[in-house]
Amino acid sequence: MGAAQSRHPSAPATAEHELVLEDEAATEALGAQLALFLRPGDVVALSGDLGAGKTTLARAVIRSLAPEAGAFEVPSPTFTLVQAYDFTRVPVAHFDLYRIINAEEIFELGFEDAVLSSAVLVEWPDRMGGSLPADRLDIELAYLNDGRRAVLTGHGGWAARLERMAAIADFIAATYWKGAKRLHLQGDASTRRYERLERGDGTRAIMMDMPARPDGTPVHDGKPYSALVHLAEDIRPVVAMTNALRGIGLAAPEVLALDLDLGLAVIEDFGDAVFGTLDPNGREVEAAYAIACDILVHIAGSGCPRRIPLPDGTTHDIADYDRDALQFEVGLLLDWFWPERRKEAVTPEIRAEFEAIWDNLITALDISNPVWILRDYHSPNLILRPDCDGLHRLGLIDYQDAVMGHAAYDLASLLQDARIDVPRAREKRYLQYYIEARRRADETFDAETFAAAYATLGAQRCTKILGIFSRLNRRDGKPNYLRHLPRVSEYLERNLAHPALAELKAWYDAHLPPHVRVPAGGP
Repeated sequence: MGAAQSRHPSAPATAEHELVLEDEAATEALGAQLALFLRPGDVVALSGDLGAGKTTLARAVIRSLAPEAGAFEVPSPTFTLVQAYDFTRVPVAHFDLYRIINAEEIFELGFEDAVLSSAVLVEWPDRMGGSLPADRLDIELAYLNDGRRAVLTGHGGWAARLERMAAIADFIAATYWKGAKRLHLQGDASTRRYERLERGDGTRAIMMDMPARPDGTPVHDGKPYSALVHLAEDIRPVVAMTNALRGIGLAAPEVLALDLDLGLAVIEDFGDAVFGTLDPNGREVEAAYAIACDILVHIAGSGCPRRIPLPDGTTHDIADYDRDALQFEVGLLLDWFWPERRKEAVTPEIRAEFEAIWDNLITALDISNPVWILRDYHSPNLILRPDCDGLHRLGLIDYQDAVMGHAAYDLASLLQDARIDVPRAREKRYLQYYIEARRRADETFDAETFAAAYATLGAQRCTKILGIFSRLNRRDGKPNYLRHLPRVSEYLERNLAHPALAELKAWYDAHLPPHVRVPAGGP
């Protein structure tokens, strides 16, 4: 994309970029790039003379949003006026208003409803008069020799997004991955965004888009959630922990290209063989769990410095997983999960009792020798690499929120995986496997104290996840996370059975027993 131009400084924010599309393939590539950034509620207005390439661009967007991009039929809506696609990654409504005479006819086509749930592509948007949403992306196509010129203008929220699109395109163009095919890659619940880059020779990499920003508005003491619980707010912790993990001989993805200031990186692609794709009853998954435990034992014996150097000469200091963070996280249960299940706000007395119980449990944890806690050490972030040996058979990703804390936390994250079922027998087997490995490495290792910490931190993690997944549903419109609540609730019961958690178990039994947490029929 070309350089940005600011227009009308006193008007709402706009950004403009101009592109030369040398042929139809270039137009389709622009459509594929645009598809990477589309969200429900977006409006893209496509202008230009007949034959300028509006429908070609719209078709490329729609095909790129399909589960398996390909040359399926995308008819022009010239006669139907609107064509809807609900099987795409983002639902799409494609309008062609060429035959519209009266702007009021547009709303009879369901335009307003489409904007509520779909990305909307509009050809001949001038037929709408002044009814186009103020927050939109305009793309004007014009003939230019044998190709086309495209002028992209972002209005409102699209101004910053268009600038980001251009920055990413320029970043990739300056690397070995210039010209690579860019494919959407499913991310997690965070604001990070990922693409898979594929070169013509078959080599692949991952592009991480992680601009600097806090996780939400201030929620306590003037701090956003990310600051309160020590979540990464830019790409620097990713790079620091990558170098730290690789430095102790573990398989973190190599950073192939980097812009720390922009929050962009191209990293090694470990493939898609995450734990959740493995046969849950096969030998492969048993070997994977053993390696995952071995990695945690290795980390525990590796010294785990707090200060990690960065390529620009600065350092990243790893925060402690402290009392305030642990307490704030469990409080999410009362703020988000409790109102959904009890249909009322929690009373101050019940909240105070809950907080006091957790204060005692956290105090009882022995964190005199903290280690790196990768924090999301579970199925989506552990990738089997069958062509590698030893600890390198398991690739690690998504560790940017690493903190200093008790080694039991990551083991609970692994063996009480919120997204896949870990049978009780497997959990017990690998808990014992880990304990025996720690004993062999350190004769002073106290298995009984560790088991109590494992139950405590497992319960802490389950408690906060019930709150977080309820928040993702209610606040962020992501109901799919609710399907994991029964599994997490069952893990919680396993932890509450430990004698050290008797007081917490009594609280749950009185206020949120299993049949309240997961009523008949599920979430």
